[in-house]
Amino acid sequence: MYADSNSFNKIYTEYYRKSFLFVKSYVHDDFIAKDLVSEAMIKLWKRMNQEPVDQIQPYLFTILKNSALDYLKHEAIKNTVHHAITERLNRELDIRISILQSTDPNEIFSSEIQEIVRNTLISLPEKTRRAFEMSRYLDKPNKEIAEVLGVTVKGVDYHMSVAIRELRIALKDYLSLLICFFHFF
Repeated sequence: MYADSNSFNKIYTEYYRKSFLFVKSYVHDDFIAKDLVSEAMIKLWKRMNQEPVDQIQPYLFTILKNSALDYLKHEAIKNTVHHAITERLNRELDIRISILQSTDPNEIFSSEIQEIVRNTLISLPEKTRRAFEMSRYLDKPNKEIAEVLGVTVKGVDYHMSVAIRELRIALKDYLSLLICFFHFF
């Protein structure tokens, strides 16, 4: 049968509902089912304009079956990728939880780290060491430190940055544990 507007309207009226129910039973989504049926009807119409289609229902349902299969395969791939991403994120989250649970706050200030800090501070110039100690250990404001050391506030900032840089270098192996420590300084 070749396509003409009357024959297409008749086919559409006769097969749309059956087609919709068929596709929806597989894709479980009204909007997707409507789209796939509409596309299938357009493919059928184009085919009927090119050559006669003797058995409309089997041809239409073949188009619908293939469209639904393509959609479901695409969804399966999306779900597989989503699952893989979720699994990776969950593993990463589990690792972070495990690391955090096993972290002992006392290790952050273990004797080994304290020794490295002490040795690093001893190796600093006196004003740099004193500026750091007054700021971090005595909680003195920069203005007060500047007065005690006889330098400007910017000079205190300079000494602090030198001390922190040297400590970061000395504690590079412990840096991941100390990020929070230095973040608050």
